[in-house]
Amino acid sequence: MKKIIKYIDKPLLFVTLVLFIFGLIMVFSASNVTAYMTHAVSPFYYFFKQGIFLIVGLLLSLFMMKFNLKSYSLFSRGLLVIFIISLVVLLIYGTAQNQAVSWFDLGPFSIQPSEFIKVITIVFLADYYEKNTKKLNGWGTSLLPLGICFIVALLIFIQPDLGTTIIYCAIVGIIFLAVPVNNEIKYKTVFAIVGLLGFGALVLFGAGKGVLLERQAQRFNFAKPCERILDTGNQVCNCYIAINNGGLTGVGLGNSTQKYLYLPEPYTDFIFAIIVEELGVITGVILILLYVFILYRILMIGRCSPNNRGAVLCYGVAAYIFFHIAVNLLGIMGLMPMTGVPLPFMSYGGSFTICLIAALTIVQRVSVENGMLKEKGI
Repeated sequence: MKKIIKYIDKPLLFVTLVLFIFGLIMVFSASNVTAYMTHAVSPFYYFFKQGIFLIVGLLLSLFMMKFNLKSYSLFSRGLLVIFIISLVVLLIYGTAQNQAVSWFDLGPFSIQPSEFIKVITIVFLADYYEKNTKKLNGWGTSLLPLGICFIVALLIFIQPDLGTTIIYCAIVGIIFLAVPVNNEIKYKTVFAIVGLLGFGALVLFGAGKGVLLERQAQRFNFAKPCERILDTGNQVCNCYIAINNGGLTGVGLGNSTQKYLYLPEPYTDFIFAIIVEELGVITGVILILLYVFILYRILMIGRCSPNNRGAVLCYGVAAYIFFHIAVNLLGIMGLMPMTGVPLPFMSYGGSFTICLIAALTIVQRVSVENGMLKEKGI
């Protein structure tokens, strides 16, 4: 345990703890009105639940830190199969929530398998490409995991969950570019995938409602949202109003007006707008800079790893966090469709919070093993 504490990345740990605590405060501030009006129990309803998620994540993190990276890999394939089956079961027997069949309803809590499968896929790909490093000159060995990931992405897409599908594919793509696959195979594969995506996009939009749900198709009409405030532009336009209300320094913690049912579930997808409204653009910029710092530390840990497994794990986690941030903030700013993607450390949600803590624990375990190997002179 002393060595674990010694080699944990302290700056990364400190900043992530600060952000989790700040996020918990903002969940309470953004959710207290909704909690009181919808549950009529306590304005602390979502605050307490998010606190439970953080405690569960902390206990999981302490458990995970005891095992080395190879131990994670032993479980990754089995967990991947289990969660692929869960996605199939969900499509057959699941019930729609927010117009998507993405959650198993367990009473007071819900589980979103597509969140867990992101982190599991990162571990699976890192293990696969580490074990097959000498065989990555062949097409079959190089592309086999991509075929498995395609099945996962398809299952998520037909839930339908466009945002999670985009992030999942982006994570897999970044990892594939990072691993030591033969350059000819890598570039031809990337070219083929880009071509297929372009063709698929043309087919989807050409077919219109025949393939895309009306709700999904409307999301791509995201220009000038305030001209459609009574229709599909309502959410983004209210984000603009919240940010404009906040100005540089904000209206004060707890004083948001947009959380009064103007923004749906302001404690999840739209929490950044509430943060800026209450604490100002300056706080929003500081938050983004802290995100940059976290990504930098993760990438540096990956770069210092003496093996592909550690590097791929860190690059995959960095991609996981980055694309959640990018998709969420670009949606709020009206630069891409809103897709219901949570903002790391800030948004309420059990599955995402626990998975984020697990992903950061994996990075810290890479840091610990890097330090141990360096101590041994390896």
